[in-house]
Amino acid sequence: MNFRFLRTMIAALLLLGACSLHAQSAIEQLIRETGIEAGPVPISDRPGWHTPKKILIIADNDLVAEMQKALPDVQLIAINRASDAMKHVADADAIIGFCSDRIVAAAKKLLWIQIYGAGADRCMPIERIANDEILLTNMQKMSSPVIAEHVTALILSLARGLPNYAKSMSEGAWQRGPEFTQGMQSIAGKTLLVIGLGGIGTEVARRAAALDMRVIGTRRSSREGPEFVDYVGLSHELIELAGDADFIVNALPLTPETSGLIDSKFFAATKRGAHFINVGRGRTVVTDALVAALESGQIAGAGLDVTDPEPLPSDHPLWRMDNVIITPHVAGRGGNWLRHNILIRENLARFVAGEALLNVVNPELGY
Repeated sequence: MNFRFLRTMIAALLLLGACSLHAQSAIEQLIRETGIEAGPVPISDRPGWHTPKKILIIADNDLVAEMQKALPDVQLIAINRASDAMKHVADADAIIGFCSDRIVAAAKKLLWIQIYGAGADRCMPIERIANDEILLTNMQKMSSPVIAEHVTALILSLARGLPNYAKSMSEGAWQRGPEFTQGMQSIAGKTLLVIGLGGIGTEVARRAAALDMRVIGTRRSSREGPEFVDYVGLSHELIELAGDADFIVNALPLTPETSGLIDSKFFAATKRGAHFINVGRGRTVVTDALVAALESGQIAGAGLDVTDPEPLPSDHPLWRMDNVIITPHVAGRGGNWLRHNILIRENLARFVAGEALLNVVNPELGY
């Protein structure tokens, strides 16, 4: 757990709480923009409910003190590391920032955990979360626009052959012959397949359509989709749709159903020369199958913000491929602080009041 990063993030979030946006209008606007919803029942109606008295938050002391003013009847405690949490967690009612099996095991009164990321897969193995004893909320859809911009950058970089030009800069090489430019292409009119039309996938599709791409996608539970998506298929149609795509974006969460879903069978079904982008979860892709597809030319290039394993070992062959761009799980960084801040403050207020929280994770689905 990178507590230093989380502490820095929450500091930025809380400082943004002094912005001029009125709190109520801000949360209403956020709900309209993202479509996030409240959980099915008020948290006070869940088994084991009791009036909260203590909440642990990854933050600096002065920032927690600023929040404390709005919640005078609850003790807010700043934690900077796991050892801090262990000192206070025994009678804590909620944890804001992370989940940990060791800390959850020591928290006898815990009702709620809010994580700062969208992916809940690290929390699902914890029994009290998996059996819905502890309510888990996440940051689903909060980072979707920024991640979609990152995806757009990766798509354009691969289409225009920018990785090779970036590498040649250190050599001062002016490489503009056909051997260097023959793979360059325009994305207008190309087909983009979005695997997982959730919050991230929908924002990716929106931007791709604006760039005159034809967008198709898959969803787990329905064929409903925005008007800028030409066709929405169900999960069982993935292999068929893969053969129609020039660019493929994986935005899947990690669940038992999606683990290893993008495998050699999938890559064999793709259009030869397609490009593959992964901003979902690394373990949804069989890495060896991706490497083989890149080496054979079945996949012309890849943009990877997530990998399996992660971090990717320094001697892994993916690092040495000229047609691969790797970013170290940073697609969600930058530009999200205000959204995160609004959601955290709203969920804190709802929790103390016993109301239904926003962005509740379904433990059966894992997201």
